[in-house]
Amino acid sequence: MTESPANLLCKSCGLCCTGHLFVWTKLRSSELDSIQSLGVNVLREPGQRGFNQPCPLWQEHCTIHESPQYPRFCHTYKCKLLKQLLDEKTPLPSALITVRRTKSLIHALDVVLPASPSPNFRERLAACLEREDVSPEIRQQAGELLEVYESQFGVTDLLEDPPQNS
Repeated sequence: MTESPANLLCKSCGLCCTGHLFVWTKLRSSELDSIQSLGVNVLREPGQRGFNQPCPLWQEHCTIHESPQYPRFCHTYKCKLLKQLLDEKTPLPSALITVRRTKSLIHALDVVLPASPSPNFRERLAACLEREDVSPEIRQQAGELLEVYESQFGVTDLLEDPPQNS
């Protein structure tokens, strides 16, 4: 059985798991203990039940994708690029090029960001951009990346919460 284009895209991307698109991932109350049992540091505060990104279960692929412990949010989340693929508005090869281009932009920016105690790329980027002494080159690179996040993935806010799923 061949894998669906959607699975191929998600497995090659992972930007929603690595802390590049989001700062944290929401969990349902019923998922907290199960995910915590996998060694994930779970947040249990009302309105912020989940875990911080990058997801410790992402090891170049999701290590629990086929597991019953796979969170509902992860299962139901669809970025703009995935929706376009599913609607047959974007072919898989084009979507994969978008992912590679985005990862290249991220890497170029990641190597010039100042050191930070946060492992989350988006938090480090936001902290860098808040500084008055940030270089015009970094601002330009960040602007290009954030434009790609919005136009290709539908993520509009640098520290955006994960979108609400129905």
